[in-house]
Amino acid sequence: MELSPLTALSPVDGRYHKTTNARLRQLFSEFGLIHHRLEAEVAWLLALSDHPGVSEVPSLSDAAKERLQSLVAGFSPEQAQQVKDIEKETNHDVKALEYFLREKLKEDPDLGALEGFIHFACTSWDANHPAYALMLDRARTEVVVPALERLEQNIQSMAHEYADVPMLSRTHGQPASPTTVGKELAVTVARLRRQLEPLRNMRFLGKMNGAVGNYNAHLAAYPEVDWAELSEKVLDSLGLDSNPYTTQIEPYDQFAEFFHCLIRINNLLTDFARDVWQYISLGYFRQKAKAGEVGSSTMPHKVNPIDFENAEGNLGLACAELGYYANKLPISRLQRDLSDSTVLRNMGATLACSTNAYAALERGLGKLDVDAERLDDDLEACPEVLAEAVQTVMKRYGLPDPYEQLKAFTRGQRITRENLAEFISGLDLPDEAKQRLSAMTPRDYIGAAAELARRI
Repeated sequence: MELSPLTALSPVDGRYHKTTNARLRQLFSEFGLIHHRLEAEVAWLLALSDHPGVSEVPSLSDAAKERLQSLVAGFSPEQAQQVKDIEKETNHDVKALEYFLREKLKEDPDLGALEGFIHFACTSWDANHPAYALMLDRARTEVVVPALERLEQNIQSMAHEYADVPMLSRTHGQPASPTTVGKELAVTVARLRRQLEPLRNMRFLGKMNGAVGNYNAHLAAYPEVDWAELSEKVLDSLGLDSNPYTTQIEPYDQFAEFFHCLIRINNLLTDFARDVWQYISLGYFRQKAKAGEVGSSTMPHKVNPIDFENAEGNLGLACAELGYYANKLPISRLQRDLSDSTVLRNMGATLACSTNAYAALERGLGKLDVDAERLDDDLEACPEVLAEAVQTVMKRYGLPDPYEQLKAFTRGQRITRENLAEFISGLDLPDEAKQRLSAMTPRDYIGAAAELARRI
């Protein structure tokens, strides 16, 4: 069968191909990996040509440097296929890229002299690790963080819009001290912002230090060159920090930091998706119906919260895979084994699960309206939540055993506004305190919730 969204093996390129961010395909596909390897190889060549201590590599004119860099900027899927065709013979992906680059340099009279120094003193992972680090870094800055920032802004806007809308809290699923819809949304905004900060500020590490990280071959050929400094310069030109202490591979500890940060974000958004789902179930939110859509194959009245369910499923899948990556990648036998390679090639699909979830949450939030009448009904049905206020005022004025008195009066009992008012009137409290407590309703008993929501 011809490959298409209908025949794709992975849902991110099948059922969800329209919502999967196309930039992730550019970054993490086989084409993307080859492209980023080429970028690392060209950066190394440019650094060698600029270094006076590597005299056998000729200096390049600005025009020649531009032409070399244009090999990266203009790299196409057709050229990637040429690399793959070479790989059929070499059975080695990085060596295939080396041969491809060699043929390209031969076509240019100025660049041909660099041919023998392609991949000079490097191991495959001197191209692979910078490539994967760049892929993750660009996905972070261009796709993941912007998607999370859009979601954060949407939730913040709702927090402000519904800052003053009272809502019954439910601790352990039971009626509890009231809050506002906006305040509960603001909690998610605050959590998300805290986790976004390290995600934004992260800088990825790279390595370009040879077969086992000691510059063995480099120093054998040019013992007078400061290869650590040159390696750091190349990685810095790519936007990466140099890790001077590696084996054949960079240990991936920072990859794990990135994955763990995404796990925390995805977990808090799973919490958010489940809560919104529950609020829809309680009737606190209504969902806007879309013309032509059906909620059930048999029950025509239904508008199912599918966006929040889709988000929860994608977030859970992403967290499972991110957790595996974070646990597996930093572990490698001795100076290196190849068990990381297949794992790394799956990162793009996992990030797509995450960003598809963020998009689903955005869609779901866009369909919501608060049902103020339903919220009011719930609040009015639970005057017992005012018992906290009553017993706390009793404590202020030194009345005996306030908690126990309220517990005996309210726990497991049917409380009404009338019998609560009667209880308050019998307390030895100042008249002002009695009047204030008697006038209080669950709608009023929201503390600083509205202000907290407006302030976010």
